[in-house]
Amino acid sequence: MAYEHTNSKGVKYYLHKSEVTLRGGKPQTIYFFTKEENGGKGTPCELPADREVCENPRNGFLTLKKKQK
Repeated sequence: MAYEHTNSKGVKYYLHKSEVTLRGGKPQTIYFFTKEENGGKGTPCELPADREVCENPRNGFLTLKKKQK
């Protein structure tokens, strides 16, 4: 089941992740929000313990950032 978050504008988003390979060959996991729970390019996932959701106050765009220590 995917992590879901409703932004300040009332739109519900679901967290997805995707494994990519950088130019140097290093694998990396990217996280992104979509409006569909299942579908799209990534796989649904739960919120990682070391991340927190941030919202842009101007447009309601959601991002993840690492928690401060």
